[in-house]
Amino acid sequence: MPPNQDDLHNSIRLRTYLFTTHASKRAAERLILSHEIEEAILSGEVIEDYPDDKYSPSCLILGYSQNKRALHIQVSYPPNVKIITVYEPSPNEWEANLKTRKTP
Repeated sequence: MPPNQDDLHNSIRLRTYLFTTHASKRAAERLILSHEIEEAILSGEVIEDYPDDKYSPSCLILGYSQNKRALHIQVSYPPNVKIITVYEPSPNEWEANLKTRKTP
């Protein structure tokens, strides 16, 4: 079951979340700013749920920054919210709606 969206949004608004080392590196490599990640999470929706993820239950969110930049953000469930990774979805891997993975 996806995380409680209110709890997730509160963590983002209050900035009580953390970036994993991986997410920090990927955001820097991809020139994705932290405020864009926050905006995308707050405007976004859960498109995949990973309740049995290796380290902690998490989900993939599709959201948009205020500049209309589409982002996928994998985030762990509250109460210990962590940004796990972030990227711009590739049209080679995702359907036009950016919510559905293309089948090989």
